[in-house]
Amino acid sequence: MRPCAVPFLCLALAPFIQAAVVPEPGMFDHKVPWVVPAESIERLGKSQPRNNYDEAKVPPYTLPPVLEFSDGKPVATPADWSRRREELLALFRTEMFGVSPPRPDGLRFEVAGEDPDAMDGAATLKRVAASFDLGGERFTFHITIFVPNQRSGPAPVFLLLNHRGIEAADPTRQKKADFWPAEKIVARGYAAAVVHVAAEVDPDNPSAAETQGLRAFFRKHHPKAAEFTWGTLAAWAWSGSRAMDYFATDAEIDSRRVAVIGHSRTGKTALWAGASDERFALVCVNGAGAGGPAPARRHFGETLGQITSRFPHWFTPRYGTYADRIAELPVDAHQLIALVAPRGYHGGDGATDLWADPRGSYLALAEASKVWAFLGKGTALGPEMPLVNDLRIAGPLAYHLRSAGHDLMAFDWQLYLDHAESLWRGKAQ
Repeated sequence: MRPCAVPFLCLALAPFIQAAVVPEPGMFDHKVPWVVPAESIERLGKSQPRNNYDEAKVPPYTLPPVLEFSDGKPVATPADWSRRREELLALFRTEMFGVSPPRPDGLRFEVAGEDPDAMDGAATLKRVAASFDLGGERFTFHITIFVPNQRSGPAPVFLLLNHRGIEAADPTRQKKADFWPAEKIVARGYAAAVVHVAAEVDPDNPSAAETQGLRAFFRKHHPKAAEFTWGTLAAWAWSGSRAMDYFATDAEIDSRRVAVIGHSRTGKTALWAGASDERFALVCVNGAGAGGPAPARRHFGETLGQITSRFPHWFTPRYGTYADRIAELPVDAHQLIALVAPRGYHGGDGATDLWADPRGSYLALAEASKVWAFLGKGTALGPEMPLVNDLRIAGPLAYHLRSAGHDLMAFDWQLYLDHAESLWRGKAQ
């Protein structure tokens, strides 16, 4: 599928398709205002009448406060924020993602394979098996890492949580895709790591997940399994935290500078991983939309009811009960983003990916940025959308809109890496 030759003159990507976008020459060269043509809104309105794509038709909504406790008392000090953060985490676990188990006893890491001359000598490839035992059985998944050979010390890491086929992030590099440009990541001085979450951790299928995968393993063997109400996204995020456990043991990895990144459903996953595990220094959320950085209360693009009916296994069952009473949902996306504070956060969207509500995702970040400002770690962002193909950086916070639609592209990676450079190496881009 090819995108429009001229950005914003058509919306070629259907919202349910996750096909790779083929970049056209010069597509990302022009920094222009984000405009959605009226004819595109009209066409989408006819093809998807249940969804709104017209900014003028977004009904008024009120977001629940971030810097205020559930009892209405204001958050007045950083210590107050720490308590408010725990309060919000508990709400997101109860209402949305579910409760996950802690790190299992006896978690072990074994290097199942190593190649010191990978990428024509540019990197060392490590394939690490993470495993633990319950009930006499073993659960195992793998963490693949390319570590730059030319470096002055431990390497920072970009950890991709991959829900697509293994070919999208092929550890053998026989098939190379812009979805995981490992060679370019390594060339920038970063380790490139990946966990194939749908293939090895928890299946992205509600029927298969009943008997297969991480959650089924816990249900079968853990004596307190009933306490774990987690959905698939939380299980995937759990595997990201176990990868972080490994990074802390590897002298070649700088575990203080780890970025977690995901796209679409794993963009939501990366956000929850970064919100719930404060060891991640940078959280990159690409094209994640509903159930991630886009507010559920904002009637634009995919709705809470649609996402929970199509993907009931992603969240705790309680989340779907808010489909017809969204105003009663005690949390929303801006609070989820705020849980990353004061660490790095970077949101990215495709300019034509209206299903994911780029405007809503940016507005939620702008609202969440008040927490960074409150903590003295940044300035609050204004409501104006950044230019397309530009990178808006405000210290630990960043956002970009990129030409074309729903994908994770090499240009996205460039901007995520640029943000990491500015945070970790003091190089403004």
